[in-house]
Amino acid sequence: MKSSMTIIKEINDILKINWERKKGTKVPDAEDIQLGNEAVCMEGAVLYADLRGSTELVQKYKDFFVADIYKSFLRATCEVIKNNSGVITSFDGDRVMAVFVGDAKCSDAARTGLQIHFIVTKINEKIKEVFPSTDYLINYAVGIDVSDLFIVRTGVRGANDLAWIGNAANVAAKLSEMLRKNDKTFITERIFVRLNEQSKFGGKNKECMWKNIGEAIAGESIFASSWIWKF
Repeated sequence: MKSSMTIIKEINDILKINWERKKGTKVPDAEDIQLGNEAVCMEGAVLYADLRGSTELVQKYKDFFVADIYKSFLRATCEVIKNNSGVITSFDGDRVMAVFVGDAKCSDAARTGLQIHFIVTKINEKIKEVFPSTDYLINYAVGIDVSDLFIVRTGVRGANDLAWIGNAANVAAKLSEMLRKNDKTFITERIFVRLNEQSKFGGKNKECMWKNIGEAIAGESIFASSWIWKF
């Protein structure tokens, strides 16, 4: 067991670290970054998908039903992320984080959000089919932002993971907490201005699938969408 003096000395060393930065071209695994003073720097679009109302879900429903909902939502969401070249980076209970890189990262992430909307509607249909007496339907939100990321490996040997430091990670997480009646996908203006035509316009009349909702976060206007992207 380490003494408090030993731990504080290690913290003192951390606070004096001179970071060795290397440019990243792909989403790193934990093993790609040294536990010491190495950091990977890259631009990435960060997506958070958050299952809403999980506290009430656990309190109101049987444990096996809650497990079914968690597994169904996270499994489907992760498959959609992977289909769109996203990399799943972490889970936090009922929430998943993913990062997209490359020239089309903003469009890829936005398309993912709209496709998650589609797959959740299908999951809700299945819930009604398998559990006809329940009134439960999955409610969720997806938040997406883009920024430079400073990625480091934190923790101790045998128990460590990557920390994603940058505006996109914080903002995307907050966007995934938004509640609006029909809108399920929330993006910043930083994402919106970089969308390609396919991820911005939809339908026969090529309507804009995103609307400025008149709110801002961290100085960035928020755009939301209720559109569903079938696949």
